[in-house]
Amino acid sequence: MTDGLTREQVAWRIAQDMVDGSFVNLGIGQPELVANFLPEDREIIFHSENGILGMGPEPAPGEEDEELINAGKKPITLLPGGAIFHHADSFAMIRGGHIDACVLGAFQVAENGDLANWSTGGSGMVPAVGGAMDLAVGAKRVLVMTDHCTKTGEPKLVEKCSYPLTGTGVVNTVYTDLAVIDVTREGFLVRERVDSLSFEELQNRTGARLTLANDWRPLTAF
Repeated sequence: MTDGLTREQVAWRIAQDMVDGSFVNLGIGQPELVANFLPEDREIIFHSENGILGMGPEPAPGEEDEELINAGKKPITLLPGGAIFHHADSFAMIRGGHIDACVLGAFQVAENGDLANWSTGGSGMVPAVGGAMDLAVGAKRVLVMTDHCTKTGEPKLVEKCSYPLTGTGVVNTVYTDLAVIDVTREGFLVRERVDSLSFEELQNRTGARLTLANDWRPLTAF
């Protein structure tokens, strides 16, 4: 099995694509790591659906403030100029199209951009669709951060999702530990892949047809 990127490295790679001055929502779980790797020359205003604008990186150990948490109940920092407000106003921002991009986790992404990131399954599974449903259709761009395969080796990029859908045709780009893949009208387009993995090997770990971009490049991280 070829080693891919760590979750921290995938978060770093996503951070490099953040547009200066944009408003970005980070989903619960892996996407929260993106806030720790922003380029110093860019200002990104992070949003959390429980009513926060201007989140910074996670606090240092011992410096947590129990009154400052994100939607995933994780401790956060608040940057100068940050704001806290009612979650109804927060969802009005999402539904009003004021969020430039969101980064969400996923159980599955279909080749047409369908997103499945919740389950009605057993203990330990995400219990309901939650705010991801609003973000999937309200954010201007939907970026997915996920492992390329499950722990048992099943592909997460598929022809058609078998999990309950969060949104239909909403995903723009998928960032995995093995590749950066755009969702196009023709399906999955590989923009970057880890250099130690051949395109054929990547295809074998994917549940839908891949196309390699003419200008593809190796996927690298810090």
